[in-house]
Amino acid sequence: MFLTSSAHGLRFAFGTLTVLPVRVERWDRETARGGMLWAPLVGVVVGGCAGAVGLVLLFLGTGAQLAAVASVAVPALLTRGLHLDGLADTADGLGSGKPAEDALRIMKQSDIGPFGVITLLFALLAQIAALSRLYDDSWARGFLAALVSAVAARLALTLAARAGVPAARPEGLGAAVASVVPVRSAVAVAVGTVVAAGAAGALLGVGDAVRTAGAVLAALGLASLLLRRCVRRFGGVTGDVFGGLAETAATTALVVLTLGL
Repeated sequence: MFLTSSAHGLRFAFGTLTVLPVRVERWDRETARGGMLWAPLVGVVVGGCAGAVGLVLLFLGTGAQLAAVASVAVPALLTRGLHLDGLADTADGLGSGKPAEDALRIMKQSDIGPFGVITLLFALLAQIAALSRLYDDSWARGFLAALVSAVAARLALTLAARAGVPAARPEGLGAAVASVVPVRSAVAVAVGTVVAAGAAGALLGVGDAVRTAGAVLAALGLASLLLRRCVRRFGGVTGDVFGGLAETAATTALVVLTLGL
């Protein structure tokens, strides 16, 4: 029974958070809970692919900047750009100054407003600049950064799906995963992920272990502040908010990983 539920949760995680050809067979809240708990593992796969592509280009002699661009492009491709779109829509909603209902309507529109464009531009520039610096310093640090930032992004989703965080709308992916993860389970996954990130960083040295664990913690901290703001502003979370949280966490982790190099 547990193995079956776990398998459905894995399918839910990969089927909803990536473009990988995984069929989601169940959409009940138990499956959604499992999917959100497995979200960091999705980050391992996405980040590993991003880092691998970056390394291939780096070893082919393209240089750190193109390797960084590729490492940023891969997660966007593997998610159909939904997280980036969510970041832009969330920025438009927060920046609109409209009441919650009107702000949610703005977020649901297909176009992107000025707040979204500016936020998207600076987030992508920050990600590319940080990864370029890391690849230039060491191929291993660049790969690790691509991996850790992707994991931190998905871990932010796990925490955002914890009990007590309401949905802003009665429909959509946000409603499907809102409040499905018990707080204790979310904390346990977060602690385990931070420890694993630190252990991965330790392969490069003590300083890298501290910096890597700190990057995940900083990513979760900033994502939590954004989550709190969105809940107060919109009345809860939406699919766009989840995307915005993921990109915020990824960008924060990458910037922190460049500190002290």
